[in-house]
Amino acid sequence: MKLHAINTGFFKLDGGAMFGVVPKSLWQRTNPADHNNLCTWAMRSMLIEDNDRLILIDTGIGSKQDEKFFSHYHLHGDESLKGNLKKIGLEPKDITDVFLTHLHFDHVGGAVERSGGILKPTFRNANYWTNRRHLSWANSPNKREKASFLEENIRPLEESGQLNFIDAPEGERRISTGMGFDAFVVNGHTDAQMCPIISYRGETIVFMADLLPSVGHIPLPYVMGYDTRPLITLEEKSLILNEVAKNGYRLFL
Repeated sequence: MKLHAINTGFFKLDGGAMFGVVPKSLWQRTNPADHNNLCTWAMRSMLIEDNDRLILIDTGIGSKQDEKFFSHYHLHGDESLKGNLKKIGLEPKDITDVFLTHLHFDHVGGAVERSGGILKPTFRNANYWTNRRHLSWANSPNKREKASFLEENIRPLEESGQLNFIDAPEGERRISTGMGFDAFVVNGHTDAQMCPIISYRGETIVFMADLLPSVGHIPLPYVMGYDTRPLITLEEKSLILNEVAKNGYRLFL
């Protein structure tokens, strides 16, 4: 097995929204804001090379949205999903699986592209993976999350026949994905988000997704204002970070 960190790009989000009730005087120590109170964030994916499978975890924001949409998020820099795959000798057609931790636009946007005015899966030979509970949540979003679940990111995957489902029963905190790794299932940020747990060269690496967006979010009360159930996030962080510390896991942010 071989792992690659794939930076899909940089964008900006409001620092207050990213840290919830935590005062700016505290969070700006790790995540300094610009004059508009915006902080820069990397949208990192992970690529797993495992025998004949190339498994991409999350896809970043993509490039198909219009100028107005992107003006809210201030994409910048030269990093991109396709560009960084190319640097390691891969094209989108080579990817066999795309594991989606959840379906918010900054994690799934790159899964679909616009070609000749038509929306289609970016990775034409890949199986895409989510779970039915989260897809149901995404297709009937609450008003708080509606802006994060975009039909153009989800419907083309459903219509293509490439979308597959991992069993993530309600109440189960750790599941087998059937892809050579387990995942934590967490429900504070959004319902049934999946955080992969990967055994690699004698170590365990956890892809934290939006359970822990940055090093600056390690303290338990540092919970995003975007989370639908912040008290559940706090509980989930406590349980998982204690397990991480006890067992010496590494965190991929």
